Amino acid sequence: MPRRDLLRTGLATSAATTLGLAVTTATAGPAPATPAQPPPNGDRTLTLTGRLPTGAPDFVLLPVEVPEGVREIAVSYRYDKPQVPAGTPGNSCDIGIFDERGTDLGGDGFRGWSGGFRTEFALSRGAATPGYLPGPINPGTWHIALGPYQVAPQGLDYHVQVTLRFGAPGPEFTPHYPPERARGRGRAWYRGDCHLHTVHSDGRRLPEEVAAGARAAGLDFIVSTDHNTSSSHAVWGPLAGPDLLIVTGEEVTTRNGHWLALGLEPGRFVDWRYRSRDEEYPRFVRQVHRSGGLVVPAHPYCPYVACQWKFGYEQADAVEVWNGPWTYDDESAVDTWDSGLAVALRGGNGNSGRSWLPAMGNSDAHSDPQVIGLPHNVVLAGDLTRDAILDGLRAGRSWLAESATVELDLTATGNGRQAGIGEELSVPADAPVDVRLTVSGVPGGTVRLITDEGQMHQESLPAGGSGTVVWRTTASLAAYVRAEVRHPRADGTPGKGNSMGGDLPWGPMAALTNPIVLRTEDR
Repeated sequence: MPRRDLLRTGLATSAATTLGLAVTTATAGPAPATPAQPPPNGDRTLTLTGRLPTGAPDFVLLPVEVPEGVREIAVSYRYDKPQVPAGTPGNSCDIGIFDERGTDLGGDGFRGWSGGFRTEFALSRGAATPGYLPGPINPGTWHIALGPYQVAPQGLDYHVQVTLRFGAPGPEFTPHYPPERARGRGRAWYRGDCHLHTVHSDGRRLPEEVAAGARAAGLDFIVSTDHNTSSSHAVWGPLAGPDLLIVTGEEVTTRNGHWLALGLEPGRFVDWRYRSRDEEYPRFVRQVHRSGGLVVPAHPYCPYVACQWKFGYEQADAVEVWNGPWTYDDESAVDTWDSGLAVALRGGNGNSGRSWLPAMGNSDAHSDPQVIGLPHNVVLAGDLTRDAILDGLRAGRSWLAESATVELDLTATGNGRQAGIGEELSVPADAPVDVRLTVSGVPGGTVRLITDEGQMHQESLPAGGSGTVVWRTTASLAAYVRAEVRHPRADGTPGKGNSMGGDLPWGPMAALTNPIVLRTEDR
């Protein structure tokens, strides 16, 4: 077994089922004892300790024998954080739990995950710490799951305390999932943020605060995407309403990048315990697609450890090119996405090539002062329903806005026909095509019209922020056309999300459209 696949605690170690990378089951000394006659009420505390070396497996499983009569499991943990040389990662360790049904990848045993956000949690039949799933505390072998995200050169010493509380199981938990429909306006443009966090993962906002923030931002829908858990799904029901559609999802946080699973069946989680080399990602893509959901790589150029996207885009339904306030990461993501458009639509000016990948923008808001809805997606959908919104995003009938104050309309007209964002316009190769962009809400902004050849037209908006730009091309010259609306360079206006400085020829993004595809008619 390779060195990385074997964990040596110096006490007692045994290999367990491999989950992508090796998952090792480790116990500190003998397996935890089970009381011969559990008391009808009271507590029993077990302590698990050990050391993880540099190069430890991604996930380490600590078995806990749960006897009959346990009503609640409470867990707390800590690990050492020795000083490390400058530039060397220090210790960082996540935690979660699996029940007696097992730890198989994508299996039924998942009962919760809090990553590194909490040092303690508890779960019972009727309640659980956010991030964890209430439900039966059945007897059998449970597992505490440690995720040593980073291990210092000195190793990582962990100390896990598990308290088993005995007594009557208590009332059963009743989930309240959100409805799949809100009061819409029929076929219309709807605004929504598809990447949001709550206290159910590493956010500091309660679900009710997120819902209130979405309404304040003028959004029509949101998607709940807490990291690696479905626990928040069951609390959104009372927070949705005729004016706000809430869709259940998850941010799947792997060691090779994060992806959004949008439109999950309520209560279902998507496993994250794999890397790109494990070839497990396609399996979970299929899981999301079976439920009619979308797979969206998130912040693909995020500079933090394990955030950069390493799985490729072939199986994705869209890509998040704008994440929170505009940064160089987003600039790189848009450039990569635009290059993909040119590849997908090349050959005969769009008459061949695979389907193109739509762009999305989301706030990824966790807590104040991060702004819910900066940015968000404006989606043309048949109505304000889960399926209609997902269909619009999947088709690319959407554009990205920094706030609800920004309005935009992009059309292409030629040979007596017209197409809008995410649609196709088929015309004779040399027939004139007039591209019209109408914008409001971006004072002094710059409009950029971009094709597979790059930027083909640039024009400034007046100080009032409203204007119309018209540009002419042909399908023989452009396989697609898309629009960007930028703020002035080095705009330090609060709320505009500027972190770019003045070294680019344009400022931070205010709005970005998906393309209109231009196709040449067969003669």
